[in-house]
Amino acid sequence: MLMHRLFLFVLLASSFMAGAQQKPLDAATIQQIKKGVSQASAKTNTISSEFTQEKEMRILNDKIISSGRFYFKKDRLLRWEYIHPFSYVIAIRGDVITIQDEGEVKSFNTQSNKVFSEVNRIIIGSVNGTLLEDDSFKASYIQNRDHYVVSLTPVSPSLRESLSRIMIFFNKTNFTVDKLEMYESEGDFTRIAFTTKELNKPVSDEVFILN
Repeated sequence: MLMHRLFLFVLLASSFMAGAQQKPLDAATIQQIKKGVSQASAKTNTISSEFTQEKEMRILNDKIISSGRFYFKKDRLLRWEYIHPFSYVIAIRGDVITIQDEGEVKSFNTQSNKVFSEVNRIIIGSVNGTLLEDDSFKASYIQNRDHYVVSLTPVSPSLRESLSRIMIFFNKTNFTVDKLEMYESEGDFTRIAFTTKELNKPVSDEVFILN
């Protein structure tokens, strides 16, 4: 159950394509995207944003919709705070993942667990764009009216057991991530959309500490 919840945070682009035609990209445009993402990451020290998550599960007919607040601070500080319809927080500080659930706090060192290490790498890589250069994934690129869309397929057999595909939607204006989609191997699907993003606003280190 814990790993299932952790994977919800990944993905880490949306099927809400605004009716636009998806277009395959040439090598020059792909390099332009990689450069834009790299430059945006280099100059982004903090991100704070609202988010909405939609979860579709094979065993349920209705979508599970939740929302909350997201924080990122270089180099490896993240906080996902679910506010509605339940309270649930996950904070990442380097190699340590801390989870607060119904008042109970648990911490895990990702270096002591291969699965946690993969989750940590994917989460960080989705936010700062380094996942585009990760040899563990095969990347393909398309675009719609508002986004460059990168589809990442796991190469590792062990990772493919849990995850079949990640899609990251980069805003064409500033190359930040607007949406993430995760397609799980068993058929479940998660979409996360970021809104009211604020870049390089002060964020205290205490935000990433759970007691």
